[in-house]
Amino acid sequence: MELNYNSAADLRAFLEREGLGMRKKYGQNFLINAAIRNQLADALEAEAGSAVWEIGPGLGAMTRLLLDRGLAVRAFEIDSGFIRALREIFSGDAGFTLVEGDAMKTWPSQSAAPLLLGNLPYNIAASLIGDMIEKGRLFQRMVVTVQKEVALRMTAAPGSADYSSFSVLCASAYTVKKLMLIKGTSFYPKPNVDSLGVRLDLRVDCHAFPAVFYPLIRGLFASRRKMIKNNLSAFLAARAGKNSPRLPDILAARALEESGLDGNERAENLGIDAFERLAKTIEDMRILA
Repeated sequence: MELNYNSAADLRAFLEREGLGMRKKYGQNFLINAAIRNQLADALEAEAGSAVWEIGPGLGAMTRLLLDRGLAVRAFEIDSGFIRALREIFSGDAGFTLVEGDAMKTWPSQSAAPLLLGNLPYNIAASLIGDMIEKGRLFQRMVVTVQKEVALRMTAAPGSADYSSFSVLCASAYTVKKLMLIKGTSFYPKPNVDSLGVRLDLRVDCHAFPAVFYPLIRGLFASRRKMIKNNLSAFLAARAGKNSPRLPDILAARALEESGLDGNERAENLGIDAFERLAKTIEDMRILA
């Protein structure tokens, strides 16, 4: 079966003919701009024969492009109608494997691959990327299309308005780079927001962090405008289960001092090295349950 992935009219006709619909809850938007699809595939820098995960293949526009480049594609799709269509469209492609179900639930059971590409559904993009990083499922390279707001958080530097716990999470494992702006007109149906292509390359110095590292990041950004001494005290009080109302403040002050950090600083101004030092200090202090 051949589809014209560049035509909204042809895709709409196919959906109607097959009795398929677009589900808003899945954030389904087909990338109908062939030039951008090729740019995204190029950014993956994949050699023929490489294995790649594809999240959210839809009807297979990127899938076809990757297969035609000689890649082995493991595609994750949740929509039962699209699953049926994908099985029919790619029935003759030996390099195609389809994983059915919610990618948030199915990815942990799948064998690892060095590469990931995806036009990620807006509603799961940050959660999926964050979950994989925290659980140690890392890729040599990821190329993803995400909502512009998410991309700005992924690539934000300390001190910028978009810098967040998610920024630190991404930077802990990857060097993150914006590729291109993708206007809503490049999709069918047209979304109300613009997207960005983003490339994430595994850091050469990527390493395991203390177990408290990721929860600590979220804790320090919990109240963005508060000083880190206050957020850290609240984090320790919630995690350590200490009875004394003053003890978390004392422990927070000690941890910050031993980490060489100013408690009056805000998390939005700290780089990843500062968060790692603080996490290591807290781990060494053995104050968490």
